[in-house]
Amino acid sequence: MITLRKSEERGHANHGWLDSYHSFSFANYYDPNNMGFRALRVINEDWVQPAKGFGTHPHRDMEIITYVLEGALEHKDSLGTGSIIRPGEVQKMSAGTGVTHSEYNPSKTEQVHLLQIWIVPDQKNLPPSYEQKTYSTAEKRNQLRLIASPGGQDGSVTVHQDAKLYASVLDAGEKVVHELSPNRHIWVQVAQGEITVNGLSLSAGDAAAISEENRVVVMANTASEILLFDLA
Repeated sequence: MITLRKSEERGHANHGWLDSYHSFSFANYYDPNNMGFRALRVINEDWVQPAKGFGTHPHRDMEIITYVLEGALEHKDSLGTGSIIRPGEVQKMSAGTGVTHSEYNPSKTEQVHLLQIWIVPDQKNLPPSYEQKTYSTAEKRNQLRLIASPGGQDGSVTVHQDAKLYASVLDAGEKVVHELSPNRHIWVQVAQGEITVNGLSLSAGDAAAISEENRVVVMANTASEILLFDLA
């Protein structure tokens, strides 16, 4: 069973400094039919204008992953972390018992385009933690590169949930295949380009929720970038 979540059906909020599309209910956007998918709670596609950003704000009991597509995002948090996240880098913050952070576009001329992802952890009140790792385009080209998993398998960042996140950069005409174990569920998010998922067409911003299938075949119609979540 495959359910498509088209880009234009997402929630949308344009605050001037921030243009944001919500795959699931978030902030003032509420849709009881789209509250999340398995442990995946938030996928926001954000464009932040130059020299603008999110002021210091709190989180708790959430695994937060930032995936930058264009530009750069500066991060500061109450753990003492200060960093800049660029394309090819993955940031993970386990909010646990509580953390505050800010996110800011340090450029005076270029906007930053990113995906912000929240995954509900499998337990509450974990110690807050931070990770940031780089995955080259070569590691992701025409293959699925594991970038987040329980236990940080294969050099991925660690999430406290039975969930794996893969990234792939596909050349036009190339494909990747992901086999599903029993009782697993897949979410494919198109970051850039045009693809088919098991024969169904998707474009940038679209997604597919997949259950009760044996395999997922992603074919790139144009140069594309995708995220694939394998969820309990």
